[in-house]
Amino acid sequence: QVQLVESGGGLVQAGGSLRLSCAASGSIFSIDVMGWYRQAPGKQRELVATITRRDITKYEDSLKGRFTISRDNAKNTVYLQMNSLKPEDTAVYYCNVVILNREYWGQGTQVTVSS
Repeated sequence: QVQLVESGGGLVQAGGSLRLSCAASGSIFSIDVMGWYRQAPGKQRELVATITRRDITKYEDSLKGRFTISRDNAKNTVYLQMNSLKPEDTAVYYCNVVILNREYWGQGTQVTVSS
């Protein structure tokens, strides 16, 4: 069993920054891919960014330059640095990890950006 614990969400003014963290624990040998997704009210969950064990990253195009994903393999932790936040970034952000082709999701952390 794998547990994911997210932290770092909250309320921030437009133009501000937040850093999300997600720590994985449990039956982990090696995490293949770690990532972040988000879901705004009334919308489908969408990709924010992913990072492989070899630090190959992928971003949703519109977020490039403002969001940065990173990971610490020794701590089984993935981070999402979010800068220049906009009200449209308001959503629940979910951590996702892939281990041996199986996906695991965090409980989500709320990010609210006020204008």
